[in-house]
Amino acid sequence: MASDSRLSYDAAMTSPSLAAAAPRATPLSTLLLLCLAATWLIWGSTYLAIKFALLSFPPFWQMGTRFLAAGALLMAWMHWRGSAWPTRTQWRNALVVGALMLGGGMGGTAVAETSVGSGLVVAFIAVVPLMIAALNLIWGVKPGRLELAGIVVGLAGVLMLTQGAGFQASRAGLAAIAIACLTWSVGSVLSQRSLPLAPGAMGFASEMLCGGAVLMALSWLAGERPQWPPQPAAVAAWFYLVVAGSLIAFNAYMVLLAQASAGLASSYTFVNPVIAMLLGVAVLGEVVSGFEWAAAGVVLAGVVLMLRGAALKRSA
Repeated sequence: MASDSRLSYDAAMTSPSLAAAAPRATPLSTLLLLCLAATWLIWGSTYLAIKFALLSFPPFWQMGTRFLAAGALLMAWMHWRGSAWPTRTQWRNALVVGALMLGGGMGGTAVAETSVGSGLVVAFIAVVPLMIAALNLIWGVKPGRLELAGIVVGLAGVLMLTQGAGFQASRAGLAAIAIACLTWSVGSVLSQRSLPLAPGAMGFASEMLCGGAVLMALSWLAGERPQWPPQPAAVAAWFYLVVAGSLIAFNAYMVLLAQASAGLASSYTFVNPVIAMLLGVAVLGEVVSGFEWAAAGVVLAGVVLMLRGAALKRSA
């Protein structure tokens, strides 16, 4: 989920309504190229960083402290620049959305990575845009033929992934990532349709703070205890997730939404899984079978079809 961090950036990851609001494509400047590199490379590597952070920090504790730190820094920065504090209603909405997208989405992702390779986890997460499109049916937003084809192809790829050796070996990991994708998708749709957050980055900051608090509550309920003293690699990975994954890449994504086409801004959706799988194999020695690579390819083909269909619908 993003990681990430989409937020709606890990996310979100994954907010078609935001992407749809972006203006038409402009010539790629150096700034846009750097922003693309940030969303592709940083978010593609956050799943590897989560794996390293797990060396000392349990899943809910790791994610909770990450989002509390990033949310506090982002909110302080935005308020210093003159942004208004969220209203009581916006805080309430942030609590619901943060609990779903970060508590369930990112918390479930970290839990899954305790037993499943990081590359396979992010390949599964690639189905989130398809789930969001399906959930939008509740609000009467019907997909076009190409979008529907993308949803069917993507879901077929996910079914293939679940039959691979990685997920077959850990049913708990499969359940965790399935719950993570569902809760992230529901939270994303609710934030677009009925639970609006504060405008701009202040909304994401409030979501991170509320989601971080929910994650810390889950950590307490689960009886998690971080290893002390922590391993240096885990500490470095945690700081990378806060600074690069939750702040730098997120702001790069906001620039893309404002200055690039919707397709370019959302391109991380199908680039990140490839980067994450390659990093998992190269750095951690994770084993990904040919069948699992093929399954990931089917999922990504579904995402491309759906995004292409959505673009055609907007231009019609």
